[in-house]
This record gives sequence, C-alpha cells and structure tokens, in this order.
Amino acid sequence: MRILFITASRIGDAVLSTGLLNYLAERYPDARFTVACGAPAAALFAAAPFVDEVIPLVKRRRAGHWIELWRRTVTRRWSLVVDLRGSAISWLLPSWRRRVLRSSWEPRHRLAHLATVLRLDTVPQPRLWAGADQRAAAERLISPGGPVLAVGPTANWGAKQWPAERFVEVVERLTAPGGILPGARVAVIASPAERAAAAPVLAAVPSERRIDLTDGAGDLATIYACLERCSFYLGNDSGLMHMAAAAGVPTLGLFGPSSELFYGPAGRRSASVRGPRSFEDICHAADFDHRRQECLMLDLDTEAVVAAAERLWTSL
Repeated sequence: MRILFITASRIGDAVLSTGLLNYLAERYPDARFTVACGAPAAALFAAAPFVDEVIPLVKRRRAGHWIELWRRTVTRRWSLVVDLRGSAISWLLPSWRRRVLRSSWEPRHRLAHLATVLRLDTVPQPRLWAGADQRAAAERLISPGGPVLAVGPTANWGAKQWPAERFVEVVERLTAPGGILPGARVAVIASPAERAAAAPVLAAVPSERRIDLTDGAGDLATIYACLERCSFYLGNDSGLMHMAAAAGVPTLGLFGPSSELFYGPAGRRSASVRGPRSFEDICHAADFDHRRQECLMLDLDTEAVVAAAERLWTSL
C-alpha cells in the first residue's frame, strides 16, 4: 500500500499535520509513505520510520513546484492521496482514493480542521520523530545535569516577535531562586538567520548556564530531540512552539497578531498568553498592515507572562 501525504510549507502547519500522518501509519501498518512538504520541514518527516521518501516543495514560478511534484509521483499508482493543501494535483494522479482538505474559517483549532479530511471524530495530536543519530546529537548539545528552560525568542514575522528585553526579564525571573526553575540552564533556540534577533537573550544568560542552539545546531529533527530534553518551553507563536508541544514539553506560547484559537500550542501541557487586546482588536484595527514588521505585542507585559508560566507549571 502506497500513501502520498501532501502537507504544508510552513513548519508550524506541517507539525500540526503530523498527527494525521501518524494516525494513518497506525491504521495501515504495512503502508509505505511519501510526504510532500515545504523544504524547511523535510527533516521532521524524514525521521519517521514508515516514510520512504520526502519530496521538498520549493516554490517556483508558474506553479513549477506543483509540476515537479506531479512528475515525481504520476508514474505510481497510489492507494491513497491525502492533500492538506487543497491542490488540483490530487485529481491528476492515479489513486484509488483521495482525501482533499477544504478551506474553512470556522472558529476552531487547526487540528480540528485537519481532522475533517479523514472524517475523524477524535483529533489526532501532533507526533514527531527523531532517529538515534539525532538523539545522540541532542545529548551532546544538552547533556544531563538538571532542568533546562528552552526559549524561542524569534518568529517568522516581526509583528509577532515579543521584545528580546522582555524575554530576558522573564527568563531571569523563571530561573531565579524563587522561580519555577531555579538555577536552570537556558537553551536559546533560533535558526542561524535569526541569530541576531536572539543575541540579546543569549548574551543575558550566564555562560555556565547558556546553551546556544542558534548557530546551526542541527536539522529540525535534532532540535526536536533537544526539546525532548527540556523542562519548559517559552516562545512566540512559531513552528518551534508547535514542536515543543509535540515533544510533550510544558509549552507557553506568546500571542498577539495571530490567533491562539486557531494556532495555540496543542495538548494539556500547553497554554497561551496574550495582552488585553484580542487578535481581532489587533488585526481588524484601521491602521493594521500585515507588511509591518514592528512588534504588535507591546501590550503583553512580563508580569502576565510570568504569571501564565507559573499557572501552567503548577497545573502539571
């Protein structure tokens, strides 16, 4: 049995889709899978033991990436094509069955929307994988030795990136003698391209407690294995936040010009926090411009974030 699974380009959406992929793997244990996804997320799917092939979708002019995917998959007879992109390609491939996700703006979490493609009553939670090599690399990067606070101070859009100096204050309070993780090491995670944005947080952590995961520490599967070794995650709404939640780490996501209703971190060990303004207040304002990079989360203060972290920690 061959199954083609077409999922998102963005890391966060790709992570949220992994619950469906895992559901299919458990339902069809003898099936072999091909996954088409955005190039940044490819390593996450390559680590899954039942995935034979990952096809990175690199956007090209005139839908060239879709044409390339069609060329690479049209010569095979598929038992099932699951298309979470709602693309036309699903109808151009030889397949016994197709499940194509329809667009929806219903007020529900993205996971509940994804579940509709397979007509599931229970929403599959995200599930990620890491191989032996990635876990060995993670052990070198984060050796045993007490709790670790993971911090994701960046995001793919400046407007939803909380100020670095506020991250510094919260990290100091959470790891202080009276904090939830007194004396904890701090793992700062960002891509190499985001290193400058994360630098103020890195610089504020004493060297003996600093774990720098901003300089090409490994592929996303290795970062996932690192997150598995952490005690708590604090970060902006991003793919990294969803990876932390999938790892089972207590995860606190910071929100502003994005909706926690649709994209909050999933699972009972997760929570979201925002300032007094709702998503609608921010994004439906007369002066809102999605092209702006200035932070739109300044109404979220450090007191609210520390309090939310303490609530989540004590609820576990």
